[in-house]
Amino acid sequence: MLTAIAGGRLAGRVPRGLTEEDARWADVVVTMGCGDRCPYIPGRRYVDWDLTDPAGRPIEEVRAIRDEIDGRVRALVAELDR
Repeated sequence: MLTAIAGGRLAGRVPRGLTEEDARWADVVVTMGCGDRCPYIPGRRYVDWDLTDPAGRPIEEVRAIRDEIDGRVRALVAELDR
């Protein structure tokens, strides 16, 4: 699950915007529909995941979105680990 991959607990965490500092630190920047609002750093690999916004969705849909993110994170980690 995403918690295990992230290496910590996600309870109480809230999303925040991607900063230029974050993008400079990362080797791969994964965005989820932020478009032009996300900073672009030349030389970084960008991956955009088109996902449904969970805001206001029933818990079953939020869990499905969470599970989709979990699967994508696992696949990306496996790809980067090769």
